[in-house]
Amino acid sequence: MGMAAADSEFHVLAVDDSLIDRKLVERLLKTSSFQVTTVDSGSKALEFLGWHEDDRSNSNETSVSPKNHQEVEVNLVITDYCMPGMTGYDLLKKMKESSSLRNIPVVIMSSENVPSRITRCLEEGAEDFFLKPMKLSDVNKLMPHMMKTKYKEDNIIEKPEKQEKQESNKEETTQESDDVQLSLQEQLNGNNNNKRKSIDDGLPPVRTRPRYNGLTVMSN
Repeated sequence: MGMAAADSEFHVLAVDDSLIDRKLVERLLKTSSFQVTTVDSGSKALEFLGWHEDDRSNSNETSVSPKNHQEVEVNLVITDYCMPGMTGYDLLKKMKESSSLRNIPVVIMSSENVPSRITRCLEEGAEDFFLKPMKLSDVNKLMPHMMKTKYKEDNIIEKPEKQEKQESNKEETTQESDDVQLSLQEQLNGNNNNKRKSIDDGLPPVRTRPRYNGLTVMSN
């Protein structure tokens, strides 16, 4: 139950032009308590992610449009390799070229076991390569990839909070140190005053010589 509750925080975008394969992937992921969104093409996946291509005459960069960007965070994209129009490899490349999407893990699926294809995808930045049909054991392999992304995000959020806490602790420590020094100084001053008083109390009274009409009377 605890694992299911933790897994439900993760959102997977599944991309496949085959309805049967999409339904299979969706069922397997939901069985493991993942949140799932399915689309049937690479272009729809990019649209869901909020990716858009800037005017090539002015810029060669790609970015994410705030207006189109999905409200639900995507922790992993799993896509078929062979799709009409935009292949899974093309989708992978476009995501890795985008500064806003490159950190989302991508896993490629294919019904064909072609070593050169697998190597090509892994070299481009894919986290893993599964043979279709997808199995429950494959789903278990997805968690480490999503945990890495989640850990990075948590660190980014916690870092300013941790720094603020450290600065607060530093100020408290400095204040405590100042209070201790002040207390010691007060005790030291008090001891010096007591010693001086004790010395003054122990001295014999000063003997004065009586004077009569400007003459000093000497006493034996």
